[in-house]
Amino acid sequence: MATNPAPAASLSITLNGEPRRAAPGSIADLVRSLELDPAKVAVERNGDIVPRSTLAEVAIAEGDALEIVHFVGGGQDESTAPAPDDSWTVAGRTFRSRLIVGTGKYKDFTQNAAALAASGAEIVTVAVRRVNVSDPKAPILTDYIDPKKVTYLPNTAGCFTAEDAIRTLRLAREAGGWDLVKLEVLGEARTLYPDMRETLRATEVLAREGFLPMVYCADDPIASRQLEEAGAVAIMPLGAPIGSGLGIQNKVMIRMIVEGAKVPVLVDAGVGTASEAAVAMELGCDGVLMNTAIAEAKDPIRMARAMKLAVEAGRDAYLAGRMPTRRYADPSSPLAGLI
Repeated sequence: MATNPAPAASLSITLNGEPRRAAPGSIADLVRSLELDPAKVAVERNGDIVPRSTLAEVAIAEGDALEIVHFVGGGQDESTAPAPDDSWTVAGRTFRSRLIVGTGKYKDFTQNAAALAASGAEIVTVAVRRVNVSDPKAPILTDYIDPKKVTYLPNTAGCFTAEDAIRTLRLAREAGGWDLVKLEVLGEARTLYPDMRETLRATEVLAREGFLPMVYCADDPIASRQLEEAGAVAIMPLGAPIGSGLGIQNKVMIRMIVEGAKVPVLVDAGVGTASEAAVAMELGCDGVLMNTAIAEAKDPIRMARAMKLAVEAGRDAYLAGRMPTRRYADPSSPLAGLI
């Protein structure tokens, strides 16, 4: 009577540092028995790397010492899904770019327009100034930056009283029909720090007249709340004095303003380089306004592009939620399972 052949005896091996019994077969068979994909592991046999393409051909033998490894966090697969819509809205108007740029200090309008294009900004601040009556046909900003394609934000730069600011914006509305405006009322020429009493008074008047004021202000959460109550459609605390490039000097106050505001908060003034723009966004601000940081860079076009990327990166970092800070080291790869 015929009998079935006896099954082959199991083999004694060392797998990842531990004794183990394994059925005869190839290394690929062993990997599959562990419910792993041979295409996603690396194998070392008796101190030598076994090429992945040969795993199905190399048989395990009695006494083999095998190491099977794969990648763990540390790292994760990058998502290829398109980025979700992350637009923001001020006074019912929606924008994708969170960077607002100014139009002063450039060597000419051509450079200004090129920097705007590189920045990707959809809003530019514009000053209201007297027409040059001695040369009325001289080039003007609208010849280079089309207000039908980019939102003009008339501002009150250089105004030191509420009356001057209100008058300036009334003229701006008459000239171009703009009601979304940027209000700033300065306290003195040396620091260009905002006069909050005059700023609040101007905000109240402008709101009553149907303007939608985005308001430059001190980094003060109480003053910010009062401006919002007075009709400000956006709060714009300074990061540092205008044109200083010192970066954000009071992160605590900026964060408190963001946490307490029901309207958009944008850092206005003081940003000098891309990392500082990213910090503003990481604090939870809705955007950043800058002029000098781009216009006075050695290469304004390149800096404009850097600022665009920095604002986007800072926003992504804020949405991602930063890791907690710790006093001591914490390994990013597990210590268990070391070879």
